[in-house]
Amino acid sequence: MKELLKKISWMGIFTAVMLSLSLPVWAEEAAAPAAEAPAMTMESTESAPPAPPATEAAPPAVEGPSETKVALDTLWVVIAGMLVFFMNTGFAMVESGFCRSKNTVNILSKNFIVFAISTLAFWFIGWGLMFGDGNGFVGTSGLFFLGGEDNSPMTGDGYSGVYGAIAWATVPLLAKFFFQLVFAGTAATIVSGVVAERIKYLSFIVFSFVLVAFIYPIIGHWIWGGGWLAGLGMWDFAGSTVVHSVGGWAALAGALVLGARIGKYKDGRVQAIPGHNMALGTLGALILWLGWYGFNPGSTMAAAPGDISRIIITTTMAAAAGLLFSTGTAWTLLGKPDLGMSINGMLGGLVGITAPCAFVSPGSAVIIGAISGVIVVLAVMMFDRLQIDDPVGALSVHLVCGIFGTVAVGLFAQDAMLPNTTGNGLLFGGGAKLLINQLIGIAAVGAFTFVVSLVVWMAVKAIMGLRVSETEELEGLDLGEHGNSAYPEFSVSMISSSGAMNIGYASSKPKASEKPAEKVMR
Repeated sequence: MKELLKKISWMGIFTAVMLSLSLPVWAEEAAAPAAEAPAMTMESTESAPPAPPATEAAPPAVEGPSETKVALDTLWVVIAGMLVFFMNTGFAMVESGFCRSKNTVNILSKNFIVFAISTLAFWFIGWGLMFGDGNGFVGTSGLFFLGGEDNSPMTGDGYSGVYGAIAWATVPLLAKFFFQLVFAGTAATIVSGVVAERIKYLSFIVFSFVLVAFIYPIIGHWIWGGGWLAGLGMWDFAGSTVVHSVGGWAALAGALVLGARIGKYKDGRVQAIPGHNMALGTLGALILWLGWYGFNPGSTMAAAPGDISRIIITTTMAAAAGLLFSTGTAWTLLGKPDLGMSINGMLGGLVGITAPCAFVSPGSAVIIGAISGVIVVLAVMMFDRLQIDDPVGALSVHLVCGIFGTVAVGLFAQDAMLPNTTGNGLLFGGGAKLLINQLIGIAAVGAFTFVVSLVVWMAVKAIMGLRVSETEELEGLDLGEHGNSAYPEFSVSMISSSGAMNIGYASSKPKASEKPAEKVMR
């Protein structure tokens, strides 16, 4: 027992000694992490970036329009653009129907090829000049081939690109381009009718390219591209000035350089040169009326139900009033309800409402259309009195009614129709400021377009000639320019010239001294 107690005592002493020897090691091992922690903390403090103050926090991401809105807006813009494109058919039918059969192929071909020319010219440089960021007179960014930076359909603060003037539209860039392209093509088509039945085919093509590539986009930049007229406060919702007046001014310059058709004016008197197919003319007019529902409501470039509905009604009211009042005016002045005047009166009403369609009430649209219908008839007679030959009445429709429609914004606009845009016009208590801005715009656009177009027409005339030969004009441009005929199996030998002054409208009482008929070649 004593031996066992002795062994236990020695084991206790040994254990105590070992424990006492091992305590410093444990202390060092336990202290090691505590010593490294401050070092790691310092290293972390030196390498980590300073925490940003609360006021410099990253801005929240800008949300773009919803996918549904983009889809609906794009669908509407593309459909509206297609309707405007279809208007080329209407122009071709009206112009060919109002001209003689021997020039039908030439007119159809011009209306066909002009859209191809417009497409390439507008893509090449026209779009960039019109909507590219630049100064007040012309775009200077993203000029060629639609090649500028653009992140459409982003808008507002989220937009990044060089086409800021049209960044408000929540559709992709190519949809914007398509819609604006069909407008550019319309301006070129207007010229075709005025210079019909005597211009060289190639000369028309060259001028059309210059018009769509340079003249039209520069004017468009002034008003729709954030240019100086937009800054001044001039408004043109769908193009009474940008599209129709520009085409009219360019056509007027061409008509002056080109001269009248053979036999149109003789001894100071107007000789009738009626068109050959009023059925085509009427069909074309109805197609154009339909296409205008893309032209005006489509200019919202957004699926906005209220605005689209209102603009469709103002457009329809103006067309109806223009048709009725032109028919009545022609009936009063000429003795017959001439169909050619009715067609041009309807078109005049549409052109007149194009600029103010979003800014006026349906009642004001009726007044605008009615006035347009009256002035179309008077303008046709005025141009004939001035011996400015316009075979289809396009100057009266597009130039004269385009000017009136732009003035109508200054007279009939109501702020309640499209708030924060035009304000009220003169007749609704808004004073004369808006009207004066509209007049300044009309004068500036007219002066620039007419002078530049005149120079271009004269250059074309000097370099390559402008007018076909007398023989070709008498035989018809179908054979001379194209070598074929629109009606090869028909033989037209006689056509009445009694009573009419222009574009086929009739006089109720032909004078006895007038020859009853005129032989027409082919």
